[in-house]
Amino acid sequence: MVRKMIVRDQVREYLLKQMRAGKLNAGDSVNLAALARTLDVSVTPIREALTQLQQSHVIEAIPNRGFFIKELSHDEAKNLYEIVAQLEVLALEQSVFDEQTITNLRIQQKQIQEAEQPLDRINSYMEFHHLLTKNYRNTVAQQILGDLKTRVFLYEKAFMSDESFYFNSDNQHEAIISAIEDDNLPSAALVLKMNWYLVQDYIEKQLVVL
Repeated sequence: MVRKMIVRDQVREYLLKQMRAGKLNAGDSVNLAALARTLDVSVTPIREALTQLQQSHVIEAIPNRGFFIKELSHDEAKNLYEIVAQLEVLALEQSVFDEQTITNLRIQQKQIQEAEQPLDRINSYMEFHHLLTKNYRNTVAQQILGDLKTRVFLYEKAFMSDESFYFNSDNQHEAIISAIEDDNLPSAALVLKMNWYLVQDYIEKQLVVL
């Protein structure tokens, strides 16, 4: 049983990494036989991993067709970004920030600004938000947040290639870091929520255009 769980989790992480690398996108099918050959595992743990991701709304199973990366939608984007914003705010308010974490946030923000490729910029952006919340000790909330942000990544990869969008977001990130340095977590939480709603508004407008 332990072995099966380890393989399932490894498959799940592999699929998530493929998404973050831009190799699996919304609407793509997941070929179980090809994946089994690539990972040298049986189809059983692959199905288990896909079922987990289906429960997290990352994967959808279409009868008689197979497993697919779930398509993007306006309604999901609205709900998704609102939930992620609330969870990150909760995590930030319940966290303790030391000097090293603040330094890491500044380094990460610089990486966002210096990223030359859209995918690198988005991954740096997501890592910045991970650093903001990683000290929150609620493991259940962290698991939920991690699953939700996999979906967030797919939205941002699809619509946020325009680097000019990040100018306002950069200012908000700087304000968050400054508030944390001043030990003013309520202000940091407020700007964090504004940051997520800024992204949400942008994504929803792009979806309306489609």
